[in-house]
Amino acid sequence: MRQIISYNKSLEILEQVSFKNNLFEKVFISDSINRIIATDIKANHNSPEFPTSSMDGYAIRFKDQDKDFIDIIDINPAGSIVKSKVSKNVCIKTFTGSLMPQGADSLIPIENVEVIGNKIKIIKKVPCFFAVRSIGENYKKDEILIKKNTCISFVEIGVLASLNISQIKVKINPIVAIASTGSEILDLGEEQTNNSQIRSSNHLTIEALCKIHGASTLQLGIIKDNINSITKMIENALNKADIIVTTGGVSVGDYDFVQDVIKDKLKAKVLFHGVNIKPGMHILIALKDEKLIIALPGFAYSSSVCAILYVIPMIYKFRNSKEKLKIVKAISNEDFPKHFNKTIFTACNISYKKGQYYINFDKKKQGTSAILTNMLENSALLIQEENSQSIKVGDLVDVILLK
Repeated sequence: MRQIISYNKSLEILEQVSFKNNLFEKVFISDSINRIIATDIKANHNSPEFPTSSMDGYAIRFKDQDKDFIDIIDINPAGSIVKSKVSKNVCIKTFTGSLMPQGADSLIPIENVEVIGNKIKIIKKVPCFFAVRSIGENYKKDEILIKKNTCISFVEIGVLASLNISQIKVKINPIVAIASTGSEILDLGEEQTNNSQIRSSNHLTIEALCKIHGASTLQLGIIKDNINSITKMIENALNKADIIVTTGGVSVGDYDFVQDVIKDKLKAKVLFHGVNIKPGMHILIALKDEKLIIALPGFAYSSSVCAILYVIPMIYKFRNSKEKLKIVKAISNEDFPKHFNKTIFTACNISYKKGQYYINFDKKKQGTSAILTNMLENSALLIQEENSQSIKVGDLVDVILLK
């Protein structure tokens, strides 16, 4: 008889799983979005390398602001180097991004002066060094700007471009193979021949989740409830993928063959089969040849929730990134009961107002673990711990952000 473990225990077991992922590839920075950088990135120069203007105005000596008039002796466009120098009672018109002329220590903005002929009259003074970017203000030479194992986003792209780095080393993403099992389910475009058949969404939903969170995918489609077909599918997937995800066939029915294949045919090492959660109690996770097999339940909402809880963190672990599920505190705007002594994950509506998250369950449907539409729009997953009580309006709760 299999043992049903707690949700926290299942996470502890998976924390011990390790992936051998020392491979990397070199890609153009424009192709590196959402990839994990394989090396530290150091600054190869100071930015800026010279004192630079941050506004349009007039480069002056700070102590000359008390003069009635200051002579304009030159103009200093961005991208050029002016030969004139700022000295006593003279200034140079200077633009945003221009190098500060020699002798100047401050920049007086255009709106702070009145121009009279070739002179300026200061009508509002500024502090010393005003609007002057100092050497290394942005970053200093040899400073580590992007740490190894960082997930590349738009900011990292900008910094890499400023360093004149066009290609970087990134870690290889995991390949996740996905299949749905069941003789009653139909793939896209497949014709329904009787009323007991239903359209499968699981394999495509899980594939989308995996892609969003940084995995390459291998779509295996629909596999009928047949031990030989399921065995062949998983064996082939083990040769090509790092993580294999199936939906259906892990419960206690006569045609739930996935569990039999994993345990008896493949002789995989079962990490656990059954977790005290709702939905997804019958989830099975095993290791075979250092590859991870995650067998999810067949209901659409149930398989999606379990993929969020178990597949996504394993993708993060393979990528060796700093990524985690986004769990935040929120205030419940209504009472919500707790009917089972399990860790329960319930779709809720979430909003953010004045620095605080709020949840409610308006128009969320009650029923089985098949209602995937409950995760549409601005939804999150409410977490109710195994030994927790019913939620009262105003209670602070934990939720997993989905978007």
